[in-house]
Amino acid sequence: MSKHVLLIEDEPNIIEAISFILSRDGLAVETHSDGTTANEKLRGARPDLLILDVMLPGKSGYDILRELRADPTTAALPVLMLTARGQTRDREMAEREGVSAFMSKPFANSEMLDTVRALLNGVPEEAPGPP
Repeated sequence: MSKHVLLIEDEPNIIEAISFILSRDGLAVETHSDGTTANEKLRGARPDLLILDVMLPGKSGYDILRELRADPTTAALPVLMLTARGQTRDREMAEREGVSAFMSKPFANSEMLDTVRALLNGVPEEAPGPP
């Protein structure tokens, strides 16, 4: 059985690109584009990985991430957050909310695929350095 990825993104070109990259790799990809109903969709879809855009209509990706981390049924779900604004402040905010990995748009197809594979295999984005 293939792994299931839920992509919450509102830009049609990004949806098409990510869906193509991941489905070509054998993953089942489901999409949703409304921030307001994203957590309902997430609970119904029960994905192995969530790819979440920061800027969505109705509710931000940060708010969605905060809500899913507060829910014991979704707290451990790997989340890859996407943003068109790859500023340090955005990354720090996502990390505070418990994001698993963070990627700026535009991204390389190979970078997307490598990150998704790592998250699905339980490998953190960056290994911690020595203490």
